[in-house]
Amino acid sequence: MQRHKIIVMFSGGLDSTIAVHLLKSQGLDVKALHFLLPFYSGIGKHPGKIAEYADALGVPLRVEEEGEEYLDMIRDPLFGFGKNANPCVDCRIHRLKKAARIIEEEGAVCLATGEVAGQRPMSQKLPTLMKVEKLSGLTGRLLRPLSAKLLPPTGAESAGIVNREKLLGISGRSRAAQLAYAKEHSLAHSAPAGGCLLTNIETGARFSDLAENSPNFSLVDFKLIAYGRHFRRSRNYRVIVSRNGDENETIEKICGLAAGGGALARGAPTQNESTPNIIQFYLRDATGPLAVGLGKPDEIDLHFSAAAVVRFSKMRNSAGAAVVVRGKVNGETVDRVIETAAADDDELAGHRVCSVRP
Repeated sequence: MQRHKIIVMFSGGLDSTIAVHLLKSQGLDVKALHFLLPFYSGIGKHPGKIAEYADALGVPLRVEEEGEEYLDMIRDPLFGFGKNANPCVDCRIHRLKKAARIIEEEGAVCLATGEVAGQRPMSQKLPTLMKVEKLSGLTGRLLRPLSAKLLPPTGAESAGIVNREKLLGISGRSRAAQLAYAKEHSLAHSAPAGGCLLTNIETGARFSDLAENSPNFSLVDFKLIAYGRHFRRSRNYRVIVSRNGDENETIEKICGLAAGGGALARGAPTQNESTPNIIQFYLRDATGPLAVGLGKPDEIDLHFSAAAVVRFSKMRNSAGAAVVVRGKVNGETVDRVIETAAADDDELAGHRVCSVRP
């Protein structure tokens, strides 16, 4: 007997976990599909927990990393942004279009999602669900198992491949029905969260700053809004200071992408002529934060950045510290040391990119 394949967009959350379980329980060949936001793609940040949830359900997992094509969508989303930097409707259409190509490649009969009618005010109202289905080119091939009984039958349901009577008719923002289902079937899933990183108010402020000052921002620029402390010195220059050792490593890897290779480790050769200006700042004589400057700094900008590194290090109370400055400054390779005391907190606050200005 033929087992029909269905691809399920999978976040590891409550709703997508139930969607997988509902379809797998009907004897269908289910494969989970997870999209990795650009912040985490290309730098080895694989979704380990999501793989665990897929494994617990007994389904294979395919991970697709978002890249340059994501920028085309977020620079000018047709349906605009939500409360912060979240282009929820456009993002959904973008991903569904990619998923449509994947179901063709995989030979699947349809695509399923964990969407629930009326759960999210921007992207999951009934009219929006239907519009998204049409604009993504998936009319009749997009199954929402949790709300299926409230929606027109898909081709897979009409053909008897999927038993519509065994699907659900959930709507609204309450998760009570889903939690009861998960408990009944002992389903492991991630805890409900506030949405993707772009719904975060501080990430939104950083994105707005980036889009306003560098409307043709690069993938590296976009990735960096997820990490560190951000300071805008001028329209032409910003500096990002890491918060901890993990961010040091991540920022090095992201900047390494601009150099066309792996992590741009401290002490590594500077970028070639085709890469953007990226300047590294780090303590010469102690461990501490890594800062990266992007744009066209003047001498005052360089000293500000070096002083910021000292401020967020264990040497903040020292009379001074040596900060290595390496990279490209206005097209010229620079490798020097700046001796400086820690930056003043008020000065830092005045340049900090954040949701609430001092």
